[in-house]
Amino acid sequence: MTGRKLKKVVRYANIDGEYLQRRQLKKGANWVLLWGLGVGAVISGEFSGWNVGLASGGFGGLAIATMMMATMYLCLVFSIAELSAALPYAGGFYSFTRYAYGPFMGFIAGVVEAIEYVLTPAVIVYFIGAYLNTIVPVVPQPVWWCTFYALFIYINTLGVKTTLKVGLYTTITAIAVILIFCLGLLLTGNFNPAWWFTTEIPVGAGIFKALPYAIWFYLAIEQLPLAAEEAENVVTDIPKALTNGMYTLLGLSFLIFTFNSGIPLELKSGSGELLQGAAAVGLSGAPLADGFKLIFGPGFLADFFIFLCLSGVIASFHCIIYAYGRVLFSLSRAGYIPSWISVTNKNGSPARALILGGGVGLACTFIISVVAKDANLGPALLNMAVCGAVISYAIVLCSYIQLKLNRPNLPRPYQSPLGLPGAFVGIILSIIALLACFADPAYQLAVGLVIVFIIIAIAYFWFFRRSALIAEAPEEQIALTEEDF
Repeated sequence: MTGRKLKKVVRYANIDGEYLQRRQLKKGANWVLLWGLGVGAVISGEFSGWNVGLASGGFGGLAIATMMMATMYLCLVFSIAELSAALPYAGGFYSFTRYAYGPFMGFIAGVVEAIEYVLTPAVIVYFIGAYLNTIVPVVPQPVWWCTFYALFIYINTLGVKTTLKVGLYTTITAIAVILIFCLGLLLTGNFNPAWWFTTEIPVGAGIFKALPYAIWFYLAIEQLPLAAEEAENVVTDIPKALTNGMYTLLGLSFLIFTFNSGIPLELKSGSGELLQGAAAVGLSGAPLADGFKLIFGPGFLADFFIFLCLSGVIASFHCIIYAYGRVLFSLSRAGYIPSWISVTNKNGSPARALILGGGVGLACTFIISVVAKDANLGPALLNMAVCGAVISYAIVLCSYIQLKLNRPNLPRPYQSPLGLPGAFVGIILSIIALLACFADPAYQLAVGLVIVFIIIAIAYFWFFRRSALIAEAPEEQIALTEEDF
């Protein structure tokens, strides 16, 4: 978009000299802490959520869907690693798309990214409640939802080092729990590949329906560019953390899918039918917890490891709270949403954005728990989060192609080994995944609400915010230097 056309679409507001000083993030993240942030944001997907794909698509369908989504995420991670080193700003996908396509598309990218990161903790806190319900059934799940939101929003307001250290410790604990789980199944004889084939859904029919749940193995690794302004050496640290984090998740997803699907679990379906093996795992709200009960039997030891399972769910909950805080911060700092949201506290943390996003996510959990049957709450929220995510993937991969072709002189300290072909493959797979979000009639209304929200957000931008953007915001400033004014 040329500068002349840009002037017809948006206008920039005047700010005082202290505007950016009140909106300062602090550096303090090395690549190890960033690796913990990336893996931690995702690792709850290894503990809950993915298994719904067994019920929707069967073991074979989910296996192929997982390979497809692993490919999509590899294409995405390599592409955004290149972009994050070239455009190291806290806006993440918004800043990449703003630079490639202008403020309107940048806003849309930021909105769908915000949808993903605001809704994902809502999904995770639901599964936290499900895990704790297996230990303390007398406490209503909404109590756990409110408690965990309050606690981890507070931790996130303490500054980036504290936030990322908590994320790293919980992530390492979660990885240890997964390794103990797999080893325990082998040593006790509770793992048998024969249990994989208890689902009756045909492989071909199951692939499409299983795609949103296969995404849960990797969803949110892409949040790492949001830490660009807090990284100690963004040019090397973010690409290194992104790629190594993705390799870690590939290994973990293989272990969990292989071992957790092959346990002799028995559960009754809603119709009263007794399901076994992978078919039963697909109905579980806490599949690792059910596995630990098989390994250790009822008693203290099983309860102890079920409690440790919370480390994985908590790691993601905590790390994605970080993510939505930075998305809302960057959009607010640049004027796309009200600027009061982006004011940081004395620790350099966007506390207002954290509280606002947490309130919206918690409200979504409560609303859908009332509207939908409780058994469908987790999958409904999951499909909503995935819908927002895959839209953002398609947009940012198009931005990668646009910048690769039209800004060849943009400094690129790191370059994707897959280049343009990888971005094209990622776009195709993300579009397929988006269509898959509408495959299950039970969740079409929930996913449709995401589309409605995007339309409302576009109207909000057009009528209220396009005359109030902030040219001095870093993401805007770098883009405006390339515009023809």
